[in-house]
Amino acid sequence: SFGTGGSRGSLLGALDRTRTAMGARALRRLVGQPLRDLPELRRRQAIVGALVAQAAVRAALGQSLAAIGDLERLTGRIVVRGATARDHASLRAALAGIPCLSDELGRLDLDRDAPAIDPCADLLTLLTSAIDEDDGGTVGIRPGFAPELDAAIAAARDTRRWLAQLETRERERTGIRSLKVGFNKVFGYYIEVTRPNLSLVPAEYARKQTVAVGERFVTAPLKDAEARLLVADEEIAALEAAALERLAAAVTETAPRLLATARELAELDALRSLAETAALGDWVAPILTEDDDLSIEGGRHPVVEASLGGETFIPNDCRLGGAGCPRQLLVTGPNMGGKSTFLRQAALIVVLAQIGSFVPARAARVGLVDRIFSRVGAHDDLARGQSTFMVEMVETAAILHQATRRSLLILDEVGRGTGTDDGLAIARATLEDISTRIGARCLFATHYLELTDLAAALPDVANVHVAALERNGRVVFLYAVRPGPADRAYGIQVARLAGLPPWVADRADALLADLVRQRAAPASAAPGIDCEPDAPPDPHSEPRRVSDADGLYQLSLAGAPAPAPTAADLLRALRDLDLGTMTPRAALDWLWTQQERFGGPGRSRG
Repeated sequence: SFGTGGSRGSLLGALDRTRTAMGARALRRLVGQPLRDLPELRRRQAIVGALVAQAAVRAALGQSLAAIGDLERLTGRIVVRGATARDHASLRAALAGIPCLSDELGRLDLDRDAPAIDPCADLLTLLTSAIDEDDGGTVGIRPGFAPELDAAIAAARDTRRWLAQLETRERERTGIRSLKVGFNKVFGYYIEVTRPNLSLVPAEYARKQTVAVGERFVTAPLKDAEARLLVADEEIAALEAAALERLAAAVTETAPRLLATARELAELDALRSLAETAALGDWVAPILTEDDDLSIEGGRHPVVEASLGGETFIPNDCRLGGAGCPRQLLVTGPNMGGKSTFLRQAALIVVLAQIGSFVPARAARVGLVDRIFSRVGAHDDLARGQSTFMVEMVETAAILHQATRRSLLILDEVGRGTGTDDGLAIARATLEDISTRIGARCLFATHYLELTDLAAALPDVANVHVAALERNGRVVFLYAVRPGPADRAYGIQVARLAGLPPWVADRADALLADLVRQRAAPASAAPGIDCEPDAPPDPHSEPRRVSDADGLYQLSLAGAPAPAPTAADLLRALRDLDLGTMTPRAALDWLWTQQERFGGPGRSRG
C-alpha cells in the first residue's frame, strides 16, 4: 500500500467491492495466496468473465449476498459459545436468501464451473419451526417447538391476568374505591389502602408496611400468585435456554455443511468483486499458460490508475521470455519518470492473473510463475543493527539464493546504498548472475547507465527506458517505456522539481558539467575505458562514441589517444547541435569545451 497503514492505496483496496465481511476476508486470502493450479485459475476466470458480461446478474448477486451477511462468523458464534434467539433468527434469514441467490447463479450458464452451494434446507426448516418474531421485533421460541415451555408461559400468563384483575375485584368486594394493587422490588406485590378507609379493611388482609398515605397489606392468594410468578420466570428462562441449546446442537451438527456453504458464498462475493472492478476499469481476461512467456500489451498499474480520479494513465507494454524476447529488461530513466510503476504493474498483473482475475491491460499472456521476488524501496532495521544498504543486500541475497527460472524478479536500484563504484559492481554482478545462472524473468531498474552495455554482452538482456524531455531546464515526464537505454538520469532537474534551492541546483549543474568535461577530455590525458593504465592499445578495436551531457560526441579508439581536433570536427559538432532545446548556459558550456579542445584557455577556473 502507499503508506496508508491499511488497505487503502493497496491492491486489495483497489479490488475490494465485496458486499459481505466473509467476502472481504476471502478476497484478502485470494490476493495473498496466488495459485499455479491452471484448471482452478481457469474456473475462477470463467466465473469472473460471466459476471463481467452480465451486469444485471452481478448486481442482483450483490444484493443477495448483502442480505445473507456473514454466514461464516454467525455459524462460528452459535457453535462456539451458544447464541441468542436473535442469532438463530439471523441464521434463518441468511439461509432463506440462498435459494434466490442460486436462481441468479443459474442465469450465468456456468455449467461445471458454477459453485456448488448447499442451502441446508433441513436446518432452515427447523429454524423456521423454532424461531418466532413478532411485529415489534421481539424474537423468541415459536409456540409448539417446546411444549413444556409453552405450558410454563401459559401459566405465567394466567397468573398475570389474575393479578391484573385483582384490583377491580377487591374494590368491588370491600367498597374501598381508592384501593390499589402495586409492586416494588423490595416488598413485592401489595394492596394499598388510604387512612380514611382503614376501617373498611377485611380481616384476612395482613399488614405489611406503613406508608405516609396509609397502610399496605397482603393476602394469602396474593402471596401464592407472587410465588408462582417467581418460579414461572425461572422455569421459563431455563426452558428457553434448553430450547436454544437444542437448536445450537442442530446447528453444530450441520456446521460442516454450513461452513462449506459460507466458503462458497465468500468466494463468490470475492469473484463478484473482481468482476465489478474489471467491468469498471475495462480489464481483460489474460491467457494463462504453463510456458515462460510474459506478454503485456497496454498494461496499467491498478492502484495508481484507481488513485488518478479519472485522469488518463499512460499504458505500457512488457515482454519477457518467449520466442525472440529477452528474459531480463534493464530499465533506465529519471526518478519520478515511472520506472517503479512499470516494474510493479507487471508484478501486480501477474498476481491478478494467478488469482483468477482479469487484468488492467489491452491484452495479456501470462506464463505462470512459481514466485515473485521484489527488492524495492529503501529502509533500515536499526534495532537489529542493519543499515539501509545491509537490508538491501540481505534481500538481494535471499532472492539470488531462492529464485528459479520460473520466478519473476522485480529489482529496483540494486547497489544504491553504497559507493558508486561498489554499487555499480554489485548491480552488474547481480544482473549477470540472474541472466547466466538463474535465467528468471526479471525487470531490473537502475540509475547506473553504465550497465546498459550488458545488453550487448548478455543475449537475454535488453534495454528499455522511461522517456522524458527537457524544456527550458525543466524535465517533462512522458511515462512511456521505449526501447533502448536512457541518455541521462535527469537527477538535477528532478531535484529542482522537488524544491531544491535554485542556488544549490545551479551549483550542481556546474559541478556536473565539470565532471562531464573531465570524462570527455582527450584520451591522452587519461587511460581509455575498459583498459588497464599500462595496457597497449588494440589496433583492431572498433571506434567507440563517448558522449557528454550535451549529446556531443568525439571519436576515439578504446585505450588509444584521441586524434587532434580539426576544423571539420568543430563544423560537424556545430551542425549536430539542437539549438531548439539547448539552454543559454548549455550553449556557453559547449563554447568553453570547444575552446579547450582547440588549445584555448576555456572556462576560467579561478
